[in-house]
Amino acid sequence: MLVPYLIVGAILFTLGVIGFMTRKNLIIIFLCTELMFQGIVVTLVALGRYPVAGMPTLDGQVFALFLLAVAASEAALALALVILLYRHKPTLDANAWKLLKEE
Repeated sequence: MLVPYLIVGAILFTLGVIGFMTRKNLIIIFLCTELMFQGIVVTLVALGRYPVAGMPTLDGQVFALFLLAVAASEAALALALVILLYRHKPTLDANAWKLLKEE
């Protein structure tokens, strides 16, 4: 049954998008992007599990591993950026960084 996995992936992705659009804390925004990545990974693995033309393939798992590597590098860069921003102005509110000019 493919549909339950696709529903879980869609729910994870939707929760990530909603959190990304509504939250103001930089850490929460970062976590919501990771939630969107995990929704995509669940969908890719579920689609890769089912055979195409009678032959099962590993394409979904390969793409999921690639996406996990991209998510890990994005996590490292985003966390480093958040730490640098916090050192410059001690707040994690995204509205404080709306205008990127020196005060």
